[in-house]
Amino acid sequence: MTQRARQRPGHHAVYAISVAADIVGTNVQNLRVYERRGLLEPHRTDGGTRLYSQDDLDRLVRIVELLEAGVNLAGIALVLDLEAENTRLRRRLERA
Repeated sequence: MTQRARQRPGHHAVYAISVAADIVGTNVQNLRVYERRGLLEPHRTDGGTRLYSQDDLDRLVRIVELLEAGVNLAGIALVLDLEAENTRLRRRLERA
């Protein structure tokens, strides 16, 4: 992790998988599925333990919202990509 990433609020990975699942109201197995499908990329310790940041929890909440709205995992991947692109474009416009 870069020094810049460590300083960014919300990026510090501190939540174990069971705690993250509990916070967002889902189960641990779902988090593993989301990771396998590329929807989420938690930090891994040297020993391979997943640790989740506040940014990860925010993303998990969005995934759960989309699932509850009836969007499947493939659709969620597209929505998340489009939302991220939208955010990048807005930031670029703000800087211009």
